[in-house]
This record gives sequence, structure tokens and C-alpha cells, in this order.
Amino acid sequence: MARLAGNIRLKSARVAAGYHSQQALADALKVGVRQVRRWESDQPPMPQPEVAQALTRLLGQDLESLGFPTAGTLATGRRTVLTATAAAVGLAVVPTRAVAVQPATAADDYEAVTRSHRRLYWSVAPATLHPAALAHAALGCALLSETAGQTKQRIAAALAETYLLAGRIEFFDLRDADQAQQTLLRALQAAGEADDTLLGAAILAHTAFIPGWVGDRDAAAERMVAARTYARRGPASATLLAWLDAVEAECETRCGHTRTALHLIGHAEDVLAAGVEHASPEWLDWFSGVRLAAFKGNTELRAGHLPQARTTLLAVLDALDPAEDKQRTVVLGDLAAVEAAAGDPEAACRYAVQALDQLERTWYAMGMDRVREVRRTLTPHQHERCVRELDDRLYGWSTTVSALAR
Repeated sequence: MARLAGNIRLKSARVAAGYHSQQALADALKVGVRQVRRWESDQPPMPQPEVAQALTRLLGQDLESLGFPTAGTLATGRRTVLTATAAAVGLAVVPTRAVAVQPATAADDYEAVTRSHRRLYWSVAPATLHPAALAHAALGCALLSETAGQTKQRIAAALAETYLLAGRIEFFDLRDADQAQQTLLRALQAAGEADDTLLGAAILAHTAFIPGWVGDRDAAAERMVAARTYARRGPASATLLAWLDAVEAECETRCGHTRTALHLIGHAEDVLAAGVEHASPEWLDWFSGVRLAAFKGNTELRAGHLPQARTTLLAVLDALDPAEDKQRTVVLGDLAAVEAAAGDPEAACRYAVQALDQLERTWYAMGMDRVREVRRTLTPHQHERCVRELDDRLYGWSTTVSALAR
């Protein structure tokens, strides 16, 4: 595929903000589309001050982050940002000197740390891994300004994955949707630098979770259209395409459209059953057929199909890999919700307590959310012994402190 030309940073920010055409952004800014076209060229002219203010406010980033070099000092600016970030994490840097890069090893070394962070996500506390990922991203930004060609492209792809990991932690673990939105935007910009359309599809799909979680169906659908557009530029594997269906199904479920969600999940099952035409990227480690079944069980629960949800979720619980502790807490929470909805508070409490046992070993905000949702549905039974015992666990010192700290 030919490398995309022009101001990739501005293009990525425009798409992430929901303006899927140059005309749409021009209309929002009340400027001509020709002006936007010039901004997205290889040598973008600086906008007029009042337009620049509106542009940065609309897209949520400063001009330099949007690809407008200020006085030709983009590389220097990046090193200045790195200096501040490194100082904050206790690293010594010399701000007046360029980073010494060995092109033969820089990409290999940077990618190796990115892979390590990817594996550590499943076992290390998110509050511990998050600052390490951000520090690694700061290093990647500096390396981009000191490399070229294939080395730069590889570092940009690893940087995009690093920002994606940080954004996942912010949204799923730390429950900071606003910060996740900004981090995922930076991930999309780095994927643009790498010209990695599949990684771009994954990042855009993650941005769809943010409006989907609060019931903004139109915004979620728009971002999924963008994600699928990027995936078509592939070649995309069956696993990636099925995951896109699962993401959209999750958003539809959150917006109350469970029938549409179940149709999407059925399509995803067919895609996986048809076989893999292309190999999946190694960074796609958060999805599998078992994870798809977990999506399905939650949707069946929310649709009121309790026997089906119970059967699906029990099968998922049996099939989960021992290392998938975070997903296990979510499935246990959903099973508790199934039993609560079926009028069996004792069974609901048993599953909820198992989820809390797992959360004490591996914290996951999504899992705790599930348990809290179940407890709210058990209010009519709150004087029963099983519910009181659940409260003793739910509001124990360690669980309460962990929840409040995040």
C-alpha cells in the first residue's frame, strides 16, 4: 500500500473527533473546504489566530500536536516535552542534545518493551503499569524525531500500540473516559505515522466504547463506520473483523438495542467459523471465540434471555484460560446478575462473592462494576443473610479502599 501523504496528525484528529470529511470540518469552522485541504497537505500553512483557536478547541489538541510546525521547531518541541516527562518520572536527560539513536537496533528495542507491556497488562496492577506505558510513549515520541524510514515507521507502530494500551487502562481499569479519549487520539495519530490501517481500525473501535457506554448510539455507530473503513484497507483477519462486530454489539447493548447486538454477535460467530484468511496482528490478544461468547452472554442477560445467558456464561467460565483473571470477574458478575434476575439471591451472592475473591487478586474496574450492579438489584432482599454476607465482603477494608483508590 502506498504511504498516505499529507498532515496525518490533523487527519487523524479530525476523524477521531467525528468529522469524517474535510467538508464537515470546514462547515464546523465556517471556512472553505479548500482551506482544510491545505491544512492537511504535506506543508500545512498556519491558520489565522481566531481560526486556530477554534480549531484547537474543536479537536482538543494544540497546533503542534495537529501537525502545524511552529517556527520549524517541531523536533525541538518534542524533545522539550520529553524532558518534562522524563523529569516527572525521575529520568535524567540533557535537553540541549539530540537523542543518540542506533537505527539498527532502535526499533527492535522499542518494540521489545512494547511487547512486554502488552503481556504485563494481564497480570500487573493497572495503576502500576499505566505510568510505565506513558513513560515508554514519551520515549517513542522522542525517537520519532530522531529516526527515519522503516525504523521510524516501526517505532510509530509500537508507539501507537503503547498509547492504545494506556488508553485501554484509562477506560477499562481507571474509568477515566475523558483521558482515554485523548490518549486514543494520540494512538491514532501514531498509527497514521506508521500507515498501519489495522491498528487504526482497532484504535477507532476502542473510541466507540466511550460514547457507547453512555448511550450515545449515533456517535458510537459513526466511529464504528470509521473503524470498519480502516479494516477494509487491511488485509484484516477473521478475528479482527469478528471483534469489530463484538464491539458494535457491546455498544448496541449499552444503548438498549439487544436484538441488533445479537444479530452482530451471530455474524461474528459466522466469521470466526468460516476460518482465518489472514493472520491476526500479534497485538490482538484481547479477543477470541471465548471472549465473543462472553459478549454474547452479557447481551442475552440484558435482553432477558436468562436460560440462554446462564448456559453461555457457564460455558465461558469453563473455557477461560487460567491467566484470564480480569475476564473471569466480569463473567462471574454476569452470572450473579442472571441469578438475581431469575429470583435466586443466594446463587447471585455466591457468584458475586467469587468475583470479589478474584478482584482481591487481580483488580479490574469492569468486574467491580458488575458486582455493584448486582448488589443494586438485590435491594429487595437486603435483609437476607446471603446479601448481608455479600455486603460484608463488598464493603470490607481491602475491597473498599481498592475501589475508592480507583
